[in-house]
Amino acid sequence: MPAVIDEARLKAEMLSTGTGAAQIAAALADAKAVAVSRRHADALVLGADQVLEFDGELVSKCADMHAARALLLRLGGKSHRLVSALALAQGGKTVWAFGDSATLTMRSFSDGFLASYLSEEGTKLLAGVGCYRLEGMGAQLFESVKGDYFSILGLPLQPLLAQLRQRGVIAQ
Repeated sequence: MPAVIDEARLKAEMLSTGTGAAQIAAALADAKAVAVSRRHADALVLGADQVLEFDGELVSKCADMHAARALLLRLGGKSHRLVSALALAQGGKTVWAFGDSATLTMRSFSDGFLASYLSEEGTKLLAGVGCYRLEGMGAQLFESVKGDYFSILGLPLQPLLAQLRQRGVIAQ
C-alpha cells in the first residue's frame, strides 16, 4: 500500500540541514509506516526505504536508461554505501525501527559488459537506487560486497522476522 508522503521534500529538507544518510533512510521509512498506519489504525504497518551514498552525496533513482548508464559508469571501480531502514508503526506511532548499511565495491567493467548488462536487465533497473539487482546479473558488477544480503536488497529480513516473532505476528 503506497504511503502518501512527499519523499523528495522530506529528503531535501533533511539534506539542507546536513542530516546523514542513515537518518534520512530512517525518516523516510518511518514517514511511510506512520502515514499508512494512520489510515489503518489497528494494523501493524511496515515502512522501508533505502538510500545510496556515494562520494558524500545521496544518489537518487535514475529516470531513464541513459541516466542509469551514466550512474553505473560513475560507480564503476569505486565503493558506495547502501543504507536500508525499516519502521513498524501502529495507530500512527512508530513501535520499532531498524537500520543497516552495506558497502559495495564495483569492479571496473568494459563498455561491452555494461551495454550487455543494461540490455539484458532493461528498465527494471530503474526501480532500484543503484540501477542494479544483486539477485540478478548485477552481481557481476561487483568486486566485493560487505554487508547483509537482505539489507542490500532493501529489506533487512532477519531483524524484521525476529521482531515479528517477538510481537506474536508470526510463529516462534
